[in-house]
Amino acid sequence: MLSIVILGTGNIAKHLAGALSKAEAVTLAQVVGRNQEQLHWFSSLAPTTNDFNAIVDADVYLIAVKDDAIVEVSEYLSDKKGIVAHTSGATEMDSLPMENRGVFYPLQSFTEGRPLDFKSIPFCIEAHWEGSAKTLKLLARHLSDSVYDIDSHQRKKLHLAAMFVNNFSNYLYGVGEKICVEEGLTFDLLKPLILETAEKVQTISPKEAQTGPARRGDEKTMQAHLALLEDEKHIELYKLFSEAIKKVYEEKL
Repeated sequence: MLSIVILGTGNIAKHLAGALSKAEAVTLAQVVGRNQEQLHWFSSLAPTTNDFNAIVDADVYLIAVKDDAIVEVSEYLSDKKGIVAHTSGATEMDSLPMENRGVFYPLQSFTEGRPLDFKSIPFCIEAHWEGSAKTLKLLARHLSDSVYDIDSHQRKKLHLAAMFVNNFSNYLYGVGEKICVEEGLTFDLLKPLILETAEKVQTISPKEAQTGPARRGDEKTMQAHLALLEDEKHIELYKLFSEAIKKVYEEKL
C-alpha cells in the first residue's frame, strides 16, 4: 500500500483526493490545508488538518497548491522521508529544496463539481531519484492508463501548449457566446461546431483540420466580419488570428 498526503484544498486537490480514495493499493493518509471550510469537503475521504506542523508520515506528499506557494509549503516537509512532489505544469522540479523530490502532473483542466475519467488523463512524471520516479509512476498507473516520463523543460513547454489549446480556446468560446447573446441567439447553436472541431483533431492534424475564410483567403468575408465587430479587443483578435492563419497557408492560396 502506498500512503499519500495531499497538501492543498483547491480543484486539483479535490479531484486527486477523490480518485486516490478509490484506487487500489493506495491509502489517502491525510489532507492538509489552511482553509478549514474547504477542508470539510475532504473529511469523508481522509483525516484532515490545518496544522502544517502535524503532517503525518507517508510514502508520497503531493503539493497541490498555486504555483507561488509551492516552495513555502514544501518547507513544512523538510524532515519527511517520503517523496515530495508538486502537481504543477509550469514549475521546475528543482524548485523543491529536498533531495527526494519529484513532479506528479496531471495534464487536464480541473473544475470543481465536474467529474473526470482519470483513466484518460496523461500523468507527467519526473523525480530526482530513479527509485522515486518508479514509485510516482506506480502511483500514477493506479489512476491512469497514460503515464509519461517528462522532464521540467518539456513539461513547461507542454503546459504552454496546453494554454493555447485550452485556456485561450475557452476564452474564444466566451467571445463567441457574447456575440450570440448580443443578437439574442443561444450559444447552443455553436456547440456542435465546437465538438466537431475537437473530434477532428483526434484523427487528423490541426493544420489539416483548419477551415474558414482566412484559410481560404476570402478577404471580402473577413472585412465584413470586421465591420460587424464593435469591441476593439475582438477586432484585434480577429485580425491577429486571421493573419496568422493566412501566413500558414499562403502558399496554397
